[in-house]
Amino acid sequence: MDDGAPPPGKEAFKVTPWEVRGKIDYERLQELFGTSPLDEPVKARLRRLLGTPLHPLLERDIYLSHRDLPEVLDRYERGDPFFLYTGRGPSGEVHLAHLLPFELSRYLQQKLGVEFWVQVTDDEKFLFQGSLSLEETRRLGRENLLDLLALGFDPKKTHILFDTASIRSLYPLALKVAKRVTYSTAKAVFGFTPQNNIGSIFFTAIQSVPAFLPSARAGRPVPCLIPCGIDQDPHFRITRDVAEPLGYPKPALIHNRLLPGLSGEEKMSSSAERKDGVIFLNDPPEEVDRKLSRAFTGGRASVEEQRRLGANPEVCSVWALWRSRFAPDPKEFAEITRTCRSGELLCGECKRRLIPRVQQFLGEHARRRADVERWVDSAIVDGPPGGTA
Repeated sequence: MDDGAPPPGKEAFKVTPWEVRGKIDYERLQELFGTSPLDEPVKARLRRLLGTPLHPLLERDIYLSHRDLPEVLDRYERGDPFFLYTGRGPSGEVHLAHLLPFELSRYLQQKLGVEFWVQVTDDEKFLFQGSLSLEETRRLGRENLLDLLALGFDPKKTHILFDTASIRSLYPLALKVAKRVTYSTAKAVFGFTPQNNIGSIFFTAIQSVPAFLPSARAGRPVPCLIPCGIDQDPHFRITRDVAEPLGYPKPALIHNRLLPGLSGEEKMSSSAERKDGVIFLNDPPEEVDRKLSRAFTGGRASVEEQRRLGANPEVCSVWALWRSRFAPDPKEFAEITRTCRSGELLCGECKRRLIPRVQQFLGEHARRRADVERWVDSAIVDGPPGGTA
């Protein structure tokens, strides 16, 4: 969504599922999207349900917005468990920013014992990215799954919809969604033009299905909660609009802010010209060292100035990584933040402390992939992808 003509003193920005431009004003973005803040009363309720402290992603305001989260919690406390749904469009290798919705999903699954549904949209990436073959998106989809599920999901409660493999289960519900969505609605939400292929226009119906499929299978309404980046919220407005007419509960959403790129971009992106701005999960230790050593920070022009004035962690890509997962101890994170602001902790030292944490995480994560490989295919609805493209 374009910010258009912003209020005086506010910068213009653009946030869509495909493009992020300018410095995001998250408070204004919530107003534009019509979402609710994940404020202290909601977090206090989550603490009562999940325990204290919450996961850093929740406690440190990385998840900042929601749609209908209290309603899902109401039903859960009345004995009506929800399920989690998030997805991955396999256009390349997985990097740290891609983990955010999966990390929250793993945490909620472990704390509450809920079912988790993953959608791998190999069809979407084939339709929207002309350079990718269907064979390549299938290959990337399975590789991405190994990376994402290696966070530690329960294989007995994890279900995968791999679009081209699971189409037998997806298509009947997708037809019901498609019949209720006009082209003008899809055009208004996604900005389609006459140049879009007809497959990309139909895709929004496919993406809605995972929010409804557990209800259809159970023969009763099953609440759904979707963790996702706030830039992905437009995808699910149509899903929410058609839910009740189809006899299903509206999916609730919980949105994370975007993890900044190491080169100073507002969003970590793996596009060809920005590969140095991301940490991929398959980066070797020397690449992690090289990328983080060059990362954009909130530091000053000189050591003397930083000692005197301190740094600004809120604009620092290194601090954003500490905040998200690499300083899980609240006391350690508070100390990193305090000494950054005061000028006691210089950027070079901060990077040197972070680099081995990231290298250790990636090493452990790579070893966990082997465990996932033993069960991932059995979790794919209708069986694993096959055939040629």
